[in-house]
Amino acid sequence: MPMTARDYAWLFTPGSTFTYESGTVGTLHVADGGELWLPTGQVVACDPFVSLGRGESEPFTVAVEPGRYRVEAAVATLTEPEEPPSEEPHLRVAAARLVVREEPTVRWEPALCPGQDPAGLGEDEFYGYGVDAGAGCFYDAAVDASFPGSEEDEGPLWDAFENSDWAPGPHLITDPGTGHTLAAFSSGWGDGAYPTWIGRSAAGEVTCYLTDFFVAPGPDGG
Repeated sequence: MPMTARDYAWLFTPGSTFTYESGTVGTLHVADGGELWLPTGQVVACDPFVSLGRGESEPFTVAVEPGRYRVEAAVATLTEPEEPPSEEPHLRVAAARLVVREEPTVRWEPALCPGQDPAGLGEDEFYGYGVDAGAGCFYDAAVDASFPGSEEDEGPLWDAFENSDWAPGPHLITDPGTGHTLAAFSSGWGDGAYPTWIGRSAAGEVTCYLTDFFVAPGPDGG
């Protein structure tokens, strides 16, 4: 059967820890990314360095009410058990989410784009977006044209990461002419393909969109 979502509540609980087989320990904290403006409520997730400004990425089939919604990332600080704390900690974004409702998530479903059917997926397969430049993002489908593509190490995306000494984010980028926003962050260990999930409340309302970057194996090692 296709990949199923994990319980992500622990991942966004500050102080949660996990341990790799190598002995490396990850300690999680939640990094605030500000509020993302969704003028239409149609959410896009993609690698912004590859797709931004090109009109290539389709929004998910599940939309929300237009508005401003909080973005945050679960960031893991990785340490070796026998090494002293580093002045430059090893940070990796384990997951990023767009919070729609401050309610508990009781179930998850895959965030799908038009034409995607989970029935056609094989064992542990998933639909996700490809990353080829080590970053991911959330934005509204209507604002794509507000952000020029990032080519030749130039553009607002490069500036956001470079001006923060390449901190993993989230970085909220605003187009001064329109006020449109985009939230970008590094993608776990880098390039690959990553699934986005939609959380739902007990009443069936959307609570969040969450992209898992496969950094944290989970509290039970799974």
